[in-house]
Amino acid sequence: MALNVLGLVGIIIFYLLILGIGVWAAWKKKGNKSENGLSNGEEATERDETEEVILAGRSLGLFVGAMTMTATWVGGGYINGTSEYTSTVGLIWVQAPWGYALSLTVGGLLFAEKMRSRKYVTMLDPFQEKYGSRVGGLMYIPALLGEIFWSGAILSALGASISVVVNVIDNTTAITVSAAIAVLYTFVGGLYSVAYTDVVQLICIFVGLWLTIPFALTHSAVSSITTSKKTWIGEWDSKFTGVWLDSALLLIFGGIPWQVYFQRVLACKTSKQAKYLSFSASFGCIVMAIPAFLIGAIATAT
Repeated sequence: MALNVLGLVGIIIFYLLILGIGVWAAWKKKGNKSENGLSNGEEATERDETEEVILAGRSLGLFVGAMTMTATWVGGGYINGTSEYTSTVGLIWVQAPWGYALSLTVGGLLFAEKMRSRKYVTMLDPFQEKYGSRVGGLMYIPALLGEIFWSGAILSALGASISVVVNVIDNTTAITVSAAIAVLYTFVGGLYSVAYTDVVQLICIFVGLWLTIPFALTHSAVSSITTSKKTWIGEWDSKFTGVWLDSALLLIFGGIPWQVYFQRVLACKTSKQAKYLSFSASFGCIVMAIPAFLIGAIATAT
């Protein structure tokens, strides 16, 4: 297949934009730190430095916090998976949007405010406080594996998307370059850089998805989605009720014990904001799933 030059140029510009925003956010963070006196002879404790990197100095406002929390769930796997499941097994089995939305709501109601008010640094701190460092160390293992597999799913979806746009770039190259850029701006600015780049990426995803829908609907190969209504809605089979409920409960309650979730919660300025942040991201997950669902429905009409 021929190289899609415009697609490649667009991706390069986007990556440079994201990298630039990440570096700018790191510079902004250092400027704020200097104004607070930490660079003028006042030595920061090790905990202060850790909070600066991991929790952005607990300085995230509601808007940036809600955007980065939403972007944490709404990645490539979320968008691609919603579209794919809509087109293959139907809306009945598209559980991630509302499952994660409920997960964020439950987390906000039960955990966010309490965790932030006690100024924990990670989600494992309460367990270490109660049961000791050995138990905390053991619990770190499944948490780490979960993050690795989740990151793999996001990068895999990203690599597949870039391969489709550019044509000649393979998944491995796309994944390697994407991961390298993300690691670079994270290394430079910590969560501060991640949060600000998340805002831009989420806006680009939202706008980009809605831009594709009119073109997809009016394409000559696409008929009315009402003709394939049975396919994109899906059919209910009662023998899979147990599987459906199991998956739903996994998404709702399994979506809570993630460090990336509590990282955003603990990075908020106040305990109240931590709770409202979860509710805002819950709404954001539903909103971001709408265009992805429509693209999946359109795919059934081709």
